[in-house]
Amino acid sequence: PALSFQVLLKSDAPTGDVLLDETLRHIKATEAAETVQTWIELLTGETWNPFKLQYQLRNVRERVAKALVEKGILTTEKQNFLLFDMTTHPVSNGTEKQRLVRRLQESVLERWVNDPLRMDRRTLALLVLAHSSDVLENVFASLADDKYDVAMNRTKDLLEMDPEVEAAKARATEMVWAVLAAFNK
Repeated sequence: PALSFQVLLKSDAPTGDVLLDETLRHIKATEAAETVQTWIELLTGETWNPFKLQYQLRNVRERVAKALVEKGILTTEKQNFLLFDMTTHPVSNGTEKQRLVRRLQESVLERWVNDPLRMDRRTLALLVLAHSSDVLENVFASLADDKYDVAMNRTKDLLEMDPEVEAAKARATEMVWAVLAAFNK
């Protein structure tokens, strides 16, 4: 089953991204292969398993936000919420965000193939991540009502497919389906 898929390291060549390289080192260091579900819990800091703590990435959200600030995608601001200040990271330039939004909108409207095997893997992964992050409705919010309904229905049909069945069909996208299964758990 997709939830029990184990993550096997194909290459430990550095990627140039600090978090990805740290993740690769952790995956390489595990003696027995871990499942996708376990790695998601470890890499997001959602596990309390004392035997696995050495494989957790520390301060993931802060580090991802800092990297996006350094790339000029986000900025850092202090927001005042009644009794306390909170650091937020709004988008500094909407160009990249709009490019991704357009890409997802076009993938389910103009370029809809109605078959995940024929979908671009990165686009399929983006749809899964947008769904799992509860921002999918925002992606389609700027569409006219009729197109919004079509986009949401097509995406809903895609995301309600059985990850176990889809992962078994397509070796190239099995990880995407395993991630969807983990988030749907």
